This record gives sequence, C-alpha cells and structure tokens, in this order.
Amino acid sequence: MKLVILDRDGVINKESDAFIKSPQEWIPLPGSLEAIARLTKAGYTVVVASNQSGIGRGLFTTKTLEDIHEHMKAEVAKAGGKIDSIFFCPHKPEDNCDCRKPKPGLFQRIMAYYVVPLRGVPAIGDSLRDLEAARAAGARPILVRTGRGEATLKELGANAAFTEVYPNLNSVVTQLLSELH
Repeated sequence: MKLVILDRDGVINKESDAFIKSPQEWIPLPGSLEAIARLTKAGYTVVVASNQSGIGRGLFTTKTLEDIHEHMKAEVAKAGGKIDSIFFCPHKPEDNCDCRKPKPGLFQRIMAYYVVPLRGVPAIGDSLRDLEAARAAGARPILVRTGRGEATLKELGANAAFTEVYPNLNSVVTQLLSELH
C-alpha cells in the first residue's frame, strides 16, 4: 500500500488563526485539490491527520467538523481525487492527550487502522508539530511553505538543512511521483 498523510489546515486549505468553523470557511489552497487527485490516480491512499482543538475550545461541534470534512472530500472528488480517511484530535493543548500533534497518537491510529508500518511514509505538514509527530512515528516528515510553513522554516533554523521543504503540496506530489519511476 502506498500511503501518504496530509495535515489539513495550511496544506490542503487556507490556514486561519480564527479556526475553520464552517464548510464555507474551508477554502482550498491553489493546486491542492489537483495534487490530491494526482496522488489518487497514482494509487496512493490519502489520509488526513489534523489537530482540531476548536472542538475542545467549544468553537464548533464534531458534527460541524464532519460537515467541513464532507465538503472537503466532495471538493477533492470533483477534482478527481479521494481522501480515504480523516483522523483528528479534538483536544485542547492543555488536555495533554496522546493524539495531539506533536505527539504521535494520530499516526499510531493510522498505522493500526491500515495495519502498515509508517517507516518512510510521506507525512506532509506546515508546522513543527506536524514534522515532530511524523518523525516520532517513523514517517517521512515533509514541510510545505504554505500555511504556517514559512514561520516553521524560520523556527527550524539550522535544522532546516535536514528537512525536506517544498513550496506547496503540488510540488511535493511531483517529487513523490518522480520517485515511483
């Protein structure tokens, strides 16, 4: 199985400091839907792993999050792609759960669900916690410069030299697909 794990906000859709609280606020980043379609057509199973503390903070309900995700999946399908499943953490940072990135709990749930090791599985994110969770689970952390990516690159400092960095999801997909040949 060819698996790829994507963060949601800042990778697939526009990031918002005020949280994405409705399907109408979910706006895809240029090229992201097409990138997921390219992955799908190349035989990848596309999975989303996302912190969604807006639920724990009382900003939106699990039902609203499901509506947002149904909207996202429909938009991806219109572009010819498929998101196979979505794993999310509903907790606030202070809840100290094991599923909130940078902890690897979401990735461990993905590994158990698909019954595959994550060694070398591309895990694409825009924040340091995305990279840390991927690394802790043995996946291949990849940073995009969209969303919070530029700030994360500065945060990495000298460690940026040891991190795969791409302008956006579409450019990562081009690289991944070139590795298949």
